[in-house]
Amino acid sequence: MNEVYQKMEKSMKRAVEFLKKELTKIQVGRPNPSILDGVKVDYYGQKIPLRQIAGISAHPEESALIVQPWDPQAINDIDRAIKGANLGLNPVKEGKVLKIPIPQPSEERRRELLKLVRHLAEEAKIHVRNARREAIEKVRQMEREKEITEDDRYRAEKEIQKITDRYVEQIESILKEKEKEILE
Repeated sequence: MNEVYQKMEKSMKRAVEFLKKELTKIQVGRPNPSILDGVKVDYYGQKIPLRQIAGISAHPEESALIVQPWDPQAINDIDRAIKGANLGLNPVKEGKVLKIPIPQPSEERRRELLKLVRHLAEEAKIHVRNARREAIEKVRQMEREKEITEDDRYRAEKEIQKITDRYVEQIESILKEKEKEILE
C-alpha cells in the first residue's frame, strides 16, 4: 500500500512544483528575476541560460530588472535573447548593463493573467486527480487479485482521498496567493 501512496504523492508533488514554477514566470508589475529563467542566450554558437552569463537583480524603486553580463561583449546577444523570448519586455542599454523596466499591467492584462493562472491551477488539479484515479485503480486491482481485502481497499481509498484533498488545498492556496498578487 505504501508503494501506491508514494507513487501517487510523487506525481502530485510534481504537479504542484510545476505549477509553482510556471507561476513565477508570470510577471505582475513587480521586478522578479525569475521572469528571465527561461531565457537562453545564443553565446558563441551555444544556447546558454541567461543566469550563467549574467547577474540579474531586481531594482524595486525603479520597478526594473538589472542584467549585468559577466562578459560585456555579450550585452547585444542578451538584449536580442530577452526581446526574442516573447515576455513583453524591452531592455534598455545603460553602459555595461541592461535595464529592463517592468510595466504595470493594464486592467485587461490583469484579467488575462487571472485566466492564465486559473487555467494552470486547473491543469495541476487534473494531474492530481489523474494520480488519484491511477492509485485507486491499482488498489482495486490488488483487491481483485486477492492481495488485499475489501476492508483494506476501503481504507486505502479513504487515505488516497485524504492525500488528494491535501494537494488540491495546496493548489488552491497557491492560486489564491497569485490571484491576490495580480489584483494588487
